[in-house]
Amino acid sequence: MNLVIVESPAKAKTINKYLGSSYEVLASYGHVRDLPAKNGSVDPDANFQMVWENDPKAAGRLNEIAKALKEADKLILATDPDREGEAISWHVLEIMKQKRALKDQKIERVVFNAITKQAVTEAMQHPRQIDGALVDAYLARRALDYLVGFTLSPVLWRKLPGARSAGRVQSVALRLVCDRELEIEKFVPREYWSLIATLATPRGESFEARLVGADGKKIQRLDIGTGQEAEDFKKALESANFSVTTLEAKPARRNPQAPFTTSTLQQEASRKLGFAPSHTMRIAQRLYEGINLGGETTGLITYMRTDGVSIDPSAITQARKVIGEDYGNAYVPDAPRQYTSKAKNAQEAHEAIRPTDVARRPAEMKRHLDNDQARLYELIWMRTVASQMESAELERTTVDITAKAGARTLELRATGQVVKFDGFLAVYQEGRDDDPDDEDSRRLPAMSEGESLKRENLAVTQHFTEPPPRYSEASLVKRMEELGIGRPSTYASILQVLKDRGYVKLDKKRLYAEDKGRVVVAFLENYFARYVEFDFTADLEEKLDLISNNEISWKQVLTDFWKDFIGAVNEIKDVRVTEVLDVLDAMLGEHIYEKRADGGDPRQCPSCGTGKLNLKAGKFGAFVGCSNYPECRYTRPLAASSGASDRSLGKDPETGLEVAVKAGRFGPYIQLGDAKDYAEDEKPKRAGIPKNMSPGDVELELALKLLSLPRDVGPHPEDGEMIVAGIGRFGPFVRHGKTYASLEAGDEVYTVGLNRAVTLIAEKIAKGPSRRFGADPGTAVGEYPARGGTIMRKKGRYGAYVTIDGINATIPDSIEPEKLTLEEAIALIEERAAKGGKAKRAAKRPTPAKNAARSASKGNGEDKPAADKTPAKKAAAKKSGKPATEKTETAPIKAAKPRAAVKAKKAPAPKVAAAKVAAAKTAPSAKKSAGKARG
Repeated sequence: MNLVIVESPAKAKTINKYLGSSYEVLASYGHVRDLPAKNGSVDPDANFQMVWENDPKAAGRLNEIAKALKEADKLILATDPDREGEAISWHVLEIMKQKRALKDQKIERVVFNAITKQAVTEAMQHPRQIDGALVDAYLARRALDYLVGFTLSPVLWRKLPGARSAGRVQSVALRLVCDRELEIEKFVPREYWSLIATLATPRGESFEARLVGADGKKIQRLDIGTGQEAEDFKKALESANFSVTTLEAKPARRNPQAPFTTSTLQQEASRKLGFAPSHTMRIAQRLYEGINLGGETTGLITYMRTDGVSIDPSAITQARKVIGEDYGNAYVPDAPRQYTSKAKNAQEAHEAIRPTDVARRPAEMKRHLDNDQARLYELIWMRTVASQMESAELERTTVDITAKAGARTLELRATGQVVKFDGFLAVYQEGRDDDPDDEDSRRLPAMSEGESLKRENLAVTQHFTEPPPRYSEASLVKRMEELGIGRPSTYASILQVLKDRGYVKLDKKRLYAEDKGRVVVAFLENYFARYVEFDFTADLEEKLDLISNNEISWKQVLTDFWKDFIGAVNEIKDVRVTEVLDVLDAMLGEHIYEKRADGGDPRQCPSCGTGKLNLKAGKFGAFVGCSNYPECRYTRPLAASSGASDRSLGKDPETGLEVAVKAGRFGPYIQLGDAKDYAEDEKPKRAGIPKNMSPGDVELELALKLLSLPRDVGPHPEDGEMIVAGIGRFGPFVRHGKTYASLEAGDEVYTVGLNRAVTLIAEKIAKGPSRRFGADPGTAVGEYPARGGTIMRKKGRYGAYVTIDGINATIPDSIEPEKLTLEEAIALIEERAAKGGKAKRAAKRPTPAKNAARSASKGNGEDKPAADKTPAKKAAAKKSGKPATEKTETAPIKAAKPRAAVKAKKAPAPKVAAAKVAAAKTAPSAKKSAGKARG
């Protein structure tokens, strides 16, 4: 029997069918162990010794693998063909050694780029050993990320309250977004004018020509800077005679783009489909792992994490055949197109992302896929096919025109382009992040030199230069790739972390730097400048690639990095928080304190008038406050230009009090009057601004409506109790007693009447109690013995999810909940568990054995059974500060429980309670005992 290990259960099931009865395929469910999220997991003082901790959720799976391995003749590690896949294989092998499951079995590593029968069977015929260099590169990357995260993040927490975390690549990506925000803020628009004449040939065909010169001087885009200059040119052109000076037509060819890499797939899916990178990768994973086609699960695309652009020769042959069948032989180039990989690391430059079978046209696959899967598959198919098609043949025409106006000679130019043969454009054209007005794409009428032209119109237009656009997710990925920051497998997760931490926000497909993110970047640029430099980060990535090529030592790279990094950390230890805030206040001054229209001091407190505004730090992050605190309690968010500044909207017609949009620490709000307008124990009436609304869009009429909430709708006809309408955290609602009913489309919270409110409440009562917090009984997906129960599918507040043993996993949008298979549900559960999903069952009442061990660790051990050695050692390890997981590196993990532990489990509860009492009375002796254990 041959034992094969892969990552996912869906992949295991598919491959098992391909290989037959002489193979058993088991899934590791991703990574099986990792560095514990605590200090000491990587020890620079011990030559970067790394302490690994097995994932508790993986214990059952690892035991299952070990049990199967003892009966197997061969262990075949068939995880993904990249650095992460190599690491998973290495981890599984190391754990099997610890479990003493390996005897004389042969160990092989196989990789396949696609989950098809042919790819898998061919891979089995070409095994190799685990690539030590790739594992070293993984160890170096993991250690670097750990050392930066666990060393730098605590510094942030202490010196910059409210900051969440910093990361080796994450912080540099954040800097890109923040730098762009700074460019936009500092940008000064520049005025310029354009003059475009609409001209007609003698045959009545019209076209446009731009003014490009006057009196022998060229005119560039920004050269006409005032309206007066534009007016002078306009007068000259209005009286001019126009004629064609020169006409030049040049043939041009446009070649197709290379097939997709991870980066270009994420970019194009963002531009064309509106997918976030993380969503793109989730769908691509499903297409790679396989879809049920005619009763057999088959992978539809090749591996989706790659820097490579090359395609297997057999796939090229197939693509050329499809092109000939679907588009004709004219679209098939004479020779196959070959693309060269730009990857710096050849070992990781796998084949490009392509369909496993190009003959599977997107139209045929639609019925097997959900909407997002079908759209992404079509994008990959079109890009692959286009990459092997004939070039597009174009004709680019330039017409120079002379305008004679008395003694003045002005020059105009018209450009156009004609597609003579569309070639690959018949299938695919790459998108752009910021589409300019492309005059070259216009078609020009037929003309000849010396021919007179008639002016039909003259457009004189004022323009202002615009700041650089904010990054989209696609353009940020592209920029990171250009700078050499991160790798294909990390782009999506980096962007997700920045959004999850609240450092950036995505609005209308553009990334905006949040105040929290800008403060973190300013802090890092001032105190850890080297580590947020683009060149430094890219250089480190290159070194990691050299490690995977076995060219340099991974521990030497860590040594060189750590020496300077820990020095920078030690330098800031004694810096006071107030000093840090003063530095950041100066660095972010232009962003925080906007220039006043009256020329006054932008730092003057608008509330008390005498205090100065400065940067302060609170539990929830940095904010701006008055120097006269606590006498003056004025606060606002950092950004003065965010539309959240105090703004008067007018007077309330009923009370005569001023209505204003105010900026508070926790966001903008509307306020009626000031504190002086109310009694001493009364606060001004306030109303929150709905999340989907910008403070700048709030006017007096809307503000008064918001201040009117919550409002009385009327008494309920059954009991006379008042029905109230308002806006809550989940949107507008009506409430009767303790029953809340959300308003539906077409209902208006400010005007909803009594009859409609009664109907909504009655419908809500008829539906039964709210199913928040897992009250939905759910539908059984199937039995999952590894976690001892049934996986249930439920509907939650944020969508459908699966649950078992207290672990809840969201069902992604790419999967229809009703069509969810057991294998997919298991994969979702295990992925969530690997990320730290908490099992409720595990949090129940401790067993007597655990209580005994706990009492021993608190007391001096006298109340603990003498035979129970193992828990005592664990307790001592905890007291001494040594990680309890360190044993997993040196001692084999035994499958059977020690007899002493079994005895302790049977210990009666009263003795456990007595041990706890004794422990409480003998705390000093416990410390001495722990000290002896350390010795």
